[in-house]
Amino acid sequence: MAHPLIPQLETLARPLATQLGYELVQMVFHTNQHPPILRVDIRPLDPQQETSHADCEAMSQALEAELDRVDIIPGQYVLEISSPGLGNLLSSDRDFTVFKGFVVEVTLDPPHKGKALWSGHLLGRDEENVMLSLKGRRVQLPRASVQQVALSEAETE
Repeated sequence: MAHPLIPQLETLARPLATQLGYELVQMVFHTNQHPPILRVDIRPLDPQQETSHADCEAMSQALEAELDRVDIIPGQYVLEISSPGLGNLLSSDRDFTVFKGFVVEVTLDPPHKGKALWSGHLLGRDEENVMLSLKGRRVQLPRASVQQVALSEAETE
């Protein structure tokens, strides 16, 4: 479950990232650390570019200034800006475009048609559904029930 400050923090960080030419991929607040760690993953809007150390530094300076200005995080914390790397979880619109056609596993809660885990070729997603191809048959899974979409290690079709 996301920390309750994450929506406010994303509202602050997303426009800054866009202004600097980055996409805000993910934001996590690890409050079980001492001091707590606010981790922000970014990547360039240009899909041909990799996230550099200079990109992380630019975003860190801009976000740090904005967080100091609004002062919504109580106490001390560490701000970490990094690249999302090549994880297997899909989260952004860009991920769903780049990995279209790849085999994915979709975890649902509550289950859809009695199944909590669906595996198939990714067709995409819209506001309401994640679409898969299962042996050539199109299946629409309710996005509100999707807990995660992960690249699969195995071929299913």
